[in-house]
Amino acid sequence: MRRIVILVTLGAVVAATLALAGVASAAPGSTDPDASKKLAEVRQATAKYQDVNEAWEDGYRIVGKDAEEPDPGHCVEVDGLGGMGYHYVNDALIKDPSLDPLKPEVLLYAPTEDGPRLTGVEYLAVDDDQNVNTPNEYPPYLFGVPFDGPMEGHELDMPVHYDLHVWAWEANPNGIFAQFNPNVRC
Repeated sequence: MRRIVILVTLGAVVAATLALAGVASAAPGSTDPDASKKLAEVRQATAKYQDVNEAWEDGYRIVGKDAEEPDPGHCVEVDGLGGMGYHYVNDALIKDPSLDPLKPEVLLYAPTEDGPRLTGVEYLAVDDDQNVNTPNEYPPYLFGVPFDGPMEGHELDMPVHYDLHVWAWEANPNGIFAQFNPNVRC
């Protein structure tokens, strides 16, 4: 009987540890232990943004919106690929050329009946020469993964850039670093 109690307790501890590790440990394409550790740190650093008002307070805004309060804006979804959701962008972080994995330039949210739900983050690096035909010899990397790009801006006044999506808060069957997530719908 004592052995069963010990095994059940041990099982509960293992299950709790795996639950705390979150998406990062189970994410397709993230088997590198260093990357998994960094992804767990990203989740910890962005946990407060589960409340979109916290993101708003820290300077994240919808591109092209001058609203006085958080406004979901345009939700991005492409038939057959899935969605990205709402993009809340921090201009101050975009203007800073350093890439800090704990300070993503963009927060990704999916619409719900209760308001926007945090699904992931996006890192954005401005292209040096602003020409999509001359990619940098060494594109930006985070978590051992190269950014996508260079690509034109998607909104008015958005620069040519590289980006990396990280589905830190929403499982993505296409991989944690895929651009689109079929589990995100507008």
